[in-house]
Amino acid sequence: MKERQAFHINGYLGLVGLVVMVGIGFWSIFTGSNSSNFGLMFLGIVLWLIAALFFSSLTIVGPNRAKAVLFFGKYLGTIKTNGLFITTPLTRKIPVSLKVRNFNSSLLKVNDSDGNPVEISAVVVFRVVDTAKALFDVDYYLDFVEIQSETAIRHIATQYPYDTFNDDDLTLRGNTTEVSEELATELQERLAMAGVEVIETRLNHLAYATEIANAMLQRQQAKAILSARQTIVEGAVTMTQMALEQIENGQDIHFTDDRKVQLINNLLVSIITDKGTQPVINTGDLSEK
Repeated sequence: MKERQAFHINGYLGLVGLVVMVGIGFWSIFTGSNSSNFGLMFLGIVLWLIAALFFSSLTIVGPNRAKAVLFFGKYLGTIKTNGLFITTPLTRKIPVSLKVRNFNSSLLKVNDSDGNPVEISAVVVFRVVDTAKALFDVDYYLDFVEIQSETAIRHIATQYPYDTFNDDDLTLRGNTTEVSEELATELQERLAMAGVEVIETRLNHLAYATEIANAMLQRQQAKAILSARQTIVEGAVTMTQMALEQIENGQDIHFTDDRKVQLINNLLVSIITDKGTQPVINTGDLSEK
């Protein structure tokens, strides 16, 4: 099915024409009955029947609304313009909302790419852009949007880990914008057959499942500590190397290997430790005089 425009004319002009037609029909019947002119009476009756048919085809289309016109089960087209109109007689007009709608998915429990159970839900903003597809290509397009949205959310959630400590990795927690955009793209492909346009999708809930929340929190803390320690060690090694180079080059001092090892050990301990270090001052040998 593909949407097309249905036949319709301005309802106010049509009403004026119908009133004139009714008046002519009344005059024809009255004149024909007085003069025994059955042809004139027949014309008046025909005009009345035509006017009655078109009166029944009057329809009102509100803002951000549309009406699909069916003639004995055949789709004739859709009226999207707002106002009063006269369309094909003996037709059924099915109203369709063109307003922007929100769908808040239920809380879903899925496994991320690492196999960890997470709870996730999203908000989908959409609207109908093709009334023919929405009404006739799917059964209850609102239910179709709901089911396909939850299916897409589940699929996207399984493609990425909940969280990692590598800045180059795409994660559900750290890259919600990118994940939401990919969800919108996939969802648009799924809902195109229903004549629905996806305007925006956003993750509104993301957390580890309750049964592993405490364990994963400890795991996150351990990874965070490990990552911080790694950064501290890398920085300490760099600082120690720079300190030795500046001392030897700037002061023209040359350390022996044993003194270098001792100095490096002291610098690394003082930089890496998370507690304050106590300096020890060497004042010389007591036996010296």
